[in-house]
Amino acid sequence: MSLFLRRLIARKVAEATAKSEDVIFLLLTPALKGKQNSTDLKLGFPVTSLSSNEENSSRSRRPDFNVLNEKALQIAKKITCPEHVQNISVEKGVLYFSLDPQFIVKQVLQDVSEQQGGYGYQQYPGIESKLNIIVEYSSPNIAKPFHAGHLRSTLIGNFLANLQESLGHNVTRINYLGDWGTQFGILGVGFQQFGSEEKLKVNPIQHLYEVYIATNQAAENDPTIWQRAKELFRKMEQGDSDALELRHRFKELSIPDYKKTYQRLGVHFDEYCSESQYSSEAQNLLISLREENLLTTSEWRGTSDINLSDICPRFPVATLAKSDSSSLYLTRDLAAVLDRRKHYTFDRMYYVVDKGQEGHFEQLKGVLKKMNREYFQGIHHVKFGKVLGMQSRKGTAVFLTDILDEARDRMLHNMEQTSTTKEQENPEQVAEALGVSAIILQDLKGSIISDYKFDWDRVLTSQGDTGVFLQYSYARLCSIEELNSMPPSSSHDEIDSNLLCEPEAVQLAWFISHYDVAVRRAEAEMEPKAVAQYLLQLGHLISRANNKLKVKGSPDDVKRARLQLFRSARMTLANGMRLLGMKPLSKM
Repeated sequence: MSLFLRRLIARKVAEATAKSEDVIFLLLTPALKGKQNSTDLKLGFPVTSLSSNEENSSRSRRPDFNVLNEKALQIAKKITCPEHVQNISVEKGVLYFSLDPQFIVKQVLQDVSEQQGGYGYQQYPGIESKLNIIVEYSSPNIAKPFHAGHLRSTLIGNFLANLQESLGHNVTRINYLGDWGTQFGILGVGFQQFGSEEKLKVNPIQHLYEVYIATNQAAENDPTIWQRAKELFRKMEQGDSDALELRHRFKELSIPDYKKTYQRLGVHFDEYCSESQYSSEAQNLLISLREENLLTTSEWRGTSDINLSDICPRFPVATLAKSDSSSLYLTRDLAAVLDRRKHYTFDRMYYVVDKGQEGHFEQLKGVLKKMNREYFQGIHHVKFGKVLGMQSRKGTAVFLTDILDEARDRMLHNMEQTSTTKEQENPEQVAEALGVSAIILQDLKGSIISDYKFDWDRVLTSQGDTGVFLQYSYARLCSIEELNSMPPSSSHDEIDSNLLCEPEAVQLAWFISHYDVAVRRAEAEMEPKAVAQYLLQLGHLISRANNKLKVKGSPDDVKRARLQLFRSARMTLANGMRLLGMKPLSKM
């Protein structure tokens, strides 16, 4: 909706309540539920938000709506309806402002037409702009499979980075590769026995994984492999040039392979860094912490620990060094934070990592707080659950490429079996985009903290709430514009929005007007589901409007108005799909 109208209503409520206009603005929410044939558009303000903390804590679980309604009525009496607000009503403790539907329709068509790709990302009052934000996501371990957990991190992290960029922030996307630890000692020893230079060049990630598996199996019968692996890793930590060169080569060969897979997902990074980069900085950090008397030595383990019981009682002891003084993952992560703060001066940093790492990030922030680094407050762990059942037809997929190939092949088969599929110049590219869209939406439409079961048949159908359905909705709108082209309007005045008076038209425009609400909710909750669910509802409203509002054969003025409405819906749908990481298809 017009930010001007929402701001005007917020000002009126603020004057009547002596509360902050910016806070009230954020609390104004659309009443989106109602009868399908209704054109009654309402914006609601909950009077419970005006209660003090003491009142909230003493209130019973069942709110007294008589008291709340009386409070709302007292506020309503102090407000004179601004222009385009038809009346003010009260229901269940909510102050409702009924809006002029024709003004809303006209304003939506104008806003989307003017803002296009920027629609939905307008600057909100009272909210900081141009922050420096880092999003660390994906972060696979070299020589280990890119599993479903890494896929979730990649999709969620890509969404968060897209979101923050769209809202005008300076975003740095970081892929922090796991290339350190005893696993690399195992890999180095194993490559001498099982490695192939030729296979390494052809498919480095898969071959290193094969070497890693073969070495672990061989170690079951040959314990000296573990000892040699530990010795090789010890040499790496001591800076042995030959040992480090091997690790460097494995990493440098793996990154281009990762990039090919990321390209299929439409994902990119500004920086590829790795644990190994911070091994020496981690040692310097340990020295600094000892000098500040923050580290203690465990009597029974010999490890170097820091007491966090006063900061995070659930994870009271953070171990930062082994008994042999070698650093741990947490130490290297801390060194990375200090380095990023120096180079990027970040205001916020998001780690998109599964919920099993909650303790790690609580301790990370706890140590930073102990070090008096106030920016610990800007560090956020974006937690997510597991994906169950994501595997290929063979049932043995461990690499993301296997999953993406499977999605493309199944989608291509579905397209060949569907009579309504339009002839494509490159059906494989369309199938690839549809398969990726299906995987993205399946992953992002629910609460990311929850585990979910992956089901191929449900994911790839064009019926119901799927990525394929969104692509179909977008392609259908493109087809309507293509088949009913008209000369572009030279001004908004050429479009008579009063001709869009049908409930289907009004409700579609009303819903389009609240895309920014879904965007801001996603930002506040660090959850993509607000945008995903919004797009699915938008798709269903588009379908309903398309069935009712015929373009072909209508008078030119009606045709022009309806085309502009559908064009606004298409642009909004495209903005949201790109935010989720999808590439909208004009034909399918």
